[in-house]
Amino acid sequence: MAGSINTVFAQTEYELNSGWKLKKAADVSSNGSLISKTDFALTSWENATVPGTVLTSQLNNKQVPDPFYGLNNEQIPDIYKTGRDYYTYWFSKDFKEAAPAGTNQVYLNLRGVNYSCDVFLNGHKLNAKLHKGMFLRQRYNITQWIAKDGNNRLAVIVYPPDVVGNANGGQGGDGTIAKGVGLQYTAGWDWIQPIRDRNTGIWDKVTIERTGAVAIKDPHVITLVKGVRNPEGPQQPAIIQMSADVENAADVPVTGTLQYSIDGKPVAKKVTLKAKSIQTVQLDDYTLNNPKLWWPNGYGEQYLYPVKLQFVAGGKVSDQEEIKVGVRQITTQWNDKTESKQVNVNGQKIFIKGGNWIISDAMLRFTDKRYDAEVRFHRDMNLNLIRVWGGALIERPEFYEACDKYGLLVFQDLWGSGDCNGRWVDPMKLEDQWTRRKYPDDHSLYLESIIDQVKMVRNYPSLAMWCGGNEITPPEDILIALRDKIMPRLDNTRWFIEYSNSETMSRNVLGGNGDGPYGIQPLSVFWDFKTFPFNSEVGSVGVGDIESLKRFMPAANMEALPEFDEANGKTKTDPVWDYHKYIGYDAVINKYGKPKDATDFTAKAQLVNYDQYRGLMEGFSSHMWDWYTGVIIWKTQNPWTSMRGQMYDYYLDPNACLYGLHNGSQPLHIMYNPGDGMVMVANNTFKAHTNMMLVAKIFNMAGKETMITQVFSDVTETTTKRYLSVKKQLDEAAKEEGAFLMLQLVDHDKKVISENVYWVADEKGMYSGLQKMPASQVKTVAKQTAPGKIEVTLTNPENAPLAFFNRLSLVEAQGGKRLLPVFYSDNYVSVLPGQSKTVTITYDTAQYKTLPAVSLYGWNLKEQTIQIAN
Repeated sequence: MAGSINTVFAQTEYELNSGWKLKKAADVSSNGSLISKTDFALTSWENATVPGTVLTSQLNNKQVPDPFYGLNNEQIPDIYKTGRDYYTYWFSKDFKEAAPAGTNQVYLNLRGVNYSCDVFLNGHKLNAKLHKGMFLRQRYNITQWIAKDGNNRLAVIVYPPDVVGNANGGQGGDGTIAKGVGLQYTAGWDWIQPIRDRNTGIWDKVTIERTGAVAIKDPHVITLVKGVRNPEGPQQPAIIQMSADVENAADVPVTGTLQYSIDGKPVAKKVTLKAKSIQTVQLDDYTLNNPKLWWPNGYGEQYLYPVKLQFVAGGKVSDQEEIKVGVRQITTQWNDKTESKQVNVNGQKIFIKGGNWIISDAMLRFTDKRYDAEVRFHRDMNLNLIRVWGGALIERPEFYEACDKYGLLVFQDLWGSGDCNGRWVDPMKLEDQWTRRKYPDDHSLYLESIIDQVKMVRNYPSLAMWCGGNEITPPEDILIALRDKIMPRLDNTRWFIEYSNSETMSRNVLGGNGDGPYGIQPLSVFWDFKTFPFNSEVGSVGVGDIESLKRFMPAANMEALPEFDEANGKTKTDPVWDYHKYIGYDAVINKYGKPKDATDFTAKAQLVNYDQYRGLMEGFSSHMWDWYTGVIIWKTQNPWTSMRGQMYDYYLDPNACLYGLHNGSQPLHIMYNPGDGMVMVANNTFKAHTNMMLVAKIFNMAGKETMITQVFSDVTETTTKRYLSVKKQLDEAAKEEGAFLMLQLVDHDKKVISENVYWVADEKGMYSGLQKMPASQVKTVAKQTAPGKIEVTLTNPENAPLAFFNRLSLVEAQGGKRLLPVFYSDNYVSVLPGQSKTVTITYDTAQYKTLPAVSLYGWNLKEQTIQIAN
């Protein structure tokens, strides 16, 4: 049925995100009915941060030190020792909202409270029984309780998790944190220290929503894109399916129309709703002609159709939901050659290059801007998927909005981990495997929460996979309900994986957990050692540079460098390094010369970082569709100040890991195998590339060039092609003091479309030549080309040494403080003799109003500041 789209916007929703107060419940003698009346005095109450946790409010009120700095976290009382009452708090908020007229309604929405709560408004308790569940949204019709004078007060008492767990140093502490339906990492993990309040609080958004008599709830959009599509050119039609629950809160029946428009064409259905009823309305399928499709990063555009889903009654919009629809279809199939699942988008096979994600901030301080920056970094790494790990949460809509925008598919774990939930014997755990296998205690709450969260995020095109848990399935009754009932009914177009390294996604031919290895590897391992064909976790190191360390480490501890004993293979670390989960670089850094201080250590660590992650992704790409259908790095980000597994630090400052991945994950990429010296081209696009020139050269430490080969090249789509081995020439050139290998792909216009510069050790495995390189002669010019956009050009003269491994940073013009977050088209760049390279820098001018400067240092270049030409 056709219908006109009413342009009147009747719905209003706003967030209650300031002006909150809190007080420890033990210090409050009155009950919620009294506290929630506006004449109850809150003068002795403190400012509260909402959304936020008790610990967030304490930190903002300067009652506790920053737990992310040094050993400060040890000064904060842990809930396991204090008891739950210590972190049980009242939260209160006064707000203006006039009583609605006629059949109009007002709703209170709480998107997340950890862990249980009672909710009061203007003297009335809204929940009939104690609300439980960190991930279960709450929605209350507060129409009848709105104050006549428009002055309202909300009061919420928030209780911590019922079982808080003993943070005894194990993965998830003693494991009992998993008895609840909540976060497991809060009791500590091998990458984080315990969160002392276990994230108790009103941690997610609180909103007030106005509607007419009828409200729209949980709309559902499905897009069907049949056949094999290409990103460019005319498209065959796609099918749009839309449904929603509509609730009539009025005491009388209401007749109206549920309708939406996509690409200017209306779709509508007339319905009559009984008084005080909810009805699911399925709109007719809509055929969208010549659709603009949504593609993962690296394969095409991420087009999103803006859609307004409205319920119109009596010529007025009663309620409206705004949805951005990405038209795409995700399918999977078993790849017999790799013995693993293959992911297809719009009929095209996608080689999965992913990163494991924990959570944006360990204290749940989420912002749209931070989500956008973090996901953008993953786009800049040339990745196409983010896996959200099961010891955290089903990510927030704002995370998914960023993934939609930047083209990152999402592999979403449900709550649970092999560590807490009983996969392994573990002496750190309180209870045995059989008992832990049944966690959480309340299976009904778990399933109710899953149903709610699936409805919350299922419309995002980036969401590609649901996963039962990290390295373990949920208990059998939960798994059966998820697999056979809940997902087929609520979200039946996505791949449901029973657990993160399941043999249904990747044949476990090697034994073990089905993932790994972790930590520093010889680069040849990534190329020549066959691991799991869809590897959900494999990774390495991630220490930032000296500026990163300064943000969370006292100066004295910073200079107490880790000491690796090659005799016993063990590393001795300072307590602060150890507390922040330093993972050893072992003897690898010493190959560049024993570090003199923290600045030298972290600079050399960046060389290792870059090499490790470039090599990891190149090695997996060299065997795509042969050994592998996908790889997911453990891990690409940290939600606190950890010193391992991160491409950028907690403060959103990228390190060389990010740019090693950016290079190694390039869609069309030239590379070499450090084991057999083979030069290869990986083409991870849907296009064949022909009439290219492959160039291979060697440079010595003084910059002298030796041509190895220059040949025409072509490569078919979604494949890797072997060309020639340069091992003999490179071994000979590098014998004395090492050498540089430069590989390029050049198009017919002589434009470089892929370049790679490798530094190669001498015959003893040392980088002896790097330690005595001649000084760089690079010249640098920076200019502003648009507000928030800087272009920096590095030019290396002819006959000069290679300008090696140059780090660019945008800094304050006065004082030189590094600006964050800032985005670089490339970094840690090397410039050949006679070559120029331009790096584009973008940043938020609203955050930094004055023109900044550019800081530059390189391996053979002392730090300098470049002023920006306006």
